[in-house]
Amino acid sequence: MLSVAQRAQQLQDRIESVLAAALPSQDRMPERLHAAQRYSVLGGGKRLRPLLVYATGECLAVPLANLDAPAAAVELIHAYSLVHDDLPAMDDDDLRRGRPTTHRAFDEATAILAGDALQVLAFELLAADSPQAAAPAARLKMIQILTEASGTSGMAGGQALDLAAVGRTLTLAELETMHRLKTGALIRASVLLPATCAPQLSGAILENLDGYARDVGLAFQIQDDILDVEGEVTRLGKQTGADAARAKPTYPSLIGLEQAKVLARELKDRALNRLAALPGDTGFLAWLASYVVDRQV
Repeated sequence: MLSVAQRAQQLQDRIESVLAAALPSQDRMPERLHAAQRYSVLGGGKRLRPLLVYATGECLAVPLANLDAPAAAVELIHAYSLVHDDLPAMDDDDLRRGRPTTHRAFDEATAILAGDALQVLAFELLAADSPQAAAPAARLKMIQILTEASGTSGMAGGQALDLAAVGRTLTLAELETMHRLKTGALIRASVLLPATCAPQLSGAILENLDGYARDVGLAFQIQDDILDVEGEVTRLGKQTGADAARAKPTYPSLIGLEQAKVLARELKDRALNRLAALPGDTGFLAWLASYVVDRQV
């Protein structure tokens, strides 16, 4: 019997294959743009969001084949956001996942277009009809969930707040709102997407799934803030100390490093407690909640 960590690796391998098949071949015109897309997506990464899709779906007894499209779609949105966040007009980063960022490996214009094309491909995958696809009503609901998580009420809105916050001191409530939008919204979508494929779920189960996702999403960003202070570049694959250098408000800068660690653990514990109300095997979801806070990458 596979351990949870082995199952996670198995599903990471699965999503790599799904993404590689979904992305256009770099031999197709326009070759440079397609190469930039593949470089941006297939360059490693934790694949946390696809793993949350698979873990939630397995807990709810959703067929694995129904989960490939939403798992790939949410990762493509995440990848596009990283490409654009790294641009000089945004965070101006040179390193991502231990390699030059997309605009450094190619050029700024190609990076912008690659991000645009990855975003479009995500929704194309959700809309596509195939023998493995979820029911049409479920696919439509998934498109709605992912658009809301990606737009001004989610990730893009959070990034706008993040840029506007540079050099300012935010209240704890303002910082939490920014993090829940910028990072938490897409993690929340990763849990809600597979839930649409199980329409028989009760309101109570959906509420606990949603709460789990919100807690995990905020804990993830707090741990990111912590790692920017005390993480190692060789392990993270990106520069540390960037938030402080840009005078960006973070949990460690606002409440201190140790209190930020306490808050991350409290959110993890709350997420784990919510799993008790869920059906099926929640071991994978529990493992992911712990991983989010305990990780060093």
